[in-house]
Amino acid sequence: MIVAAGRAVEGVARMRVFQVEGAWGRDNLRLSERQDPLPGPGEVRLEMRAAALNYRDLLVPEKGYGARMKALPLIVLSDGVGIVDAVGPGVTAPIVGSRACPLFFQSWIDGEPDDERLAHSLGSELDGTMAEFMVLPAAGVAAVPDHLSDAEAATLPTAGVTAWRALVTEGRLRHEARVLVQGTGGVSLFALLFAKLAGAFVVVTSSSDEKLERARALGADAVINYRTTPEWGRKARDLAGGGLDHVIEVGGQGTLPQSLRAVRAGGTISLIGVLAGGTMDARLGLVVTRHVRLQGITVGSAEDFRAMADAIRLAGLRPPIDREYPFEDLHAALDHLAAGRHFGKVVLRHAS
Repeated sequence: MIVAAGRAVEGVARMRVFQVEGAWGRDNLRLSERQDPLPGPGEVRLEMRAAALNYRDLLVPEKGYGARMKALPLIVLSDGVGIVDAVGPGVTAPIVGSRACPLFFQSWIDGEPDDERLAHSLGSELDGTMAEFMVLPAAGVAAVPDHLSDAEAATLPTAGVTAWRALVTEGRLRHEARVLVQGTGGVSLFALLFAKLAGAFVVVTSSSDEKLERARALGADAVINYRTTPEWGRKARDLAGGGLDHVIEVGGQGTLPQSLRAVRAGGTISLIGVLAGGTMDARLGLVVTRHVRLQGITVGSAEDFRAMADAIRLAGLRPPIDREYPFEDLHAALDHLAAGRHFGKVVLRHAS
């Protein structure tokens, strides 16, 4: 029997979804309906409460990740939070009524990344979080800190885990480290919060003085406007007193040369995004001769999520939310994200 709040359930209703259908392209991203899913053995069903946007969600409707992507129709978005409202046979945890996030990689529970663990992400190879209900393996969801709102909790699986993996799991962030964070998007602000939690000295870059002041309010020790200071790598190096231990690199081609100037010998650059170009155009000799670690990061594992959630819970951290939109306004939310004026995360509210 499938249990939902103490009663048996049948999948006869229809749920709303946002999916790319018919052909790839943003014009084919539509509000549609599917039959409510039911959990099978070892599975749970989430009644979704909120979803959050990431830059990848601008690429997905255009088949931006190529042949690896799920055949259409594809429900979009990778981040969200919901209430466990039904469990299948054999599931003892999580329990009905608890709140949980679907994990970005459904097959990466722990350990190091490999082809199989990186092969099954929500909103690309698998249907995503813009649905009123989701059915997932019990191991593919994780509990969230109680103090977070639904909007805040929805931001954790991609941006939060990416920043955690970069700085803590891979970066082994230490007390009084010197960290540079590019921009004020979701990953960057999570990185700022986690770095300050560890007692690091943090430099934040942005083209907006207003955003830089808001970053200061979140704990940034120094800020640089990269439009008024084009050679910001040297400036960051000076502010850090001899170079950065760790750089959160989200720009790619357009920013990597400056990151190489900013990082110390023996330091780490975590390459997370390619917002300013996806090809390599940097002096690679600086990587070799200065023993710099250039580390690619693609989100993380369930183990990373749970370690991050514990830290957030203990510290009472709250991720900044830029704006919330109703479920039906996904296109407006995507346009807002694409405009680049956001500070923190853009969230979609599901009907409660």
